[in-house]
Amino acid sequence: MAKKLFVGGLPYSTTEQELQDLFGQSGAIQSVQIIVDRETGRSKGFGFVEMSSDEEAANAINMFNGYELGGRKLQVNEARPMVPRGNRDNREGGYNNGGGNRW
Repeated sequence: MAKKLFVGGLPYSTTEQELQDLFGQSGAIQSVQIIVDRETGRSKGFGFVEMSSDEEAANAINMFNGYELGGRKLQVNEARPMVPRGNRDNREGGYNNGGGNRW
C-alpha cells in the first residue's frame, strides 16, 4: 500500500524531478509534488512524495530525515491527512466582530 511522506525544508530551487531522483534511491515512487504559491508560482519549500509501500516509506524517512540538500536540512515524516480549512469568504471573527466600526 502506498504511503505519502511530507518533505519540508526543501531549497526553493528544488524541482520535482530532483526530488524524485533523490527519493528514488530509497524505493519505488508513486508521485512527487512540490507545493507552490498560487500567485507567484514560487516553491513554498515543502512537498510530498508518495512511496509504493510502507517499507519503502520507512526507508526514505530513515535515509532523508535530516539529510542536507542545497544547504538546508530536510524534514521527512509521514504526511498527515489534510484538514479542511474554513471558507475564507465567510470567516467568523475579523476586524469588526461585535465592537462596532472602529475606523
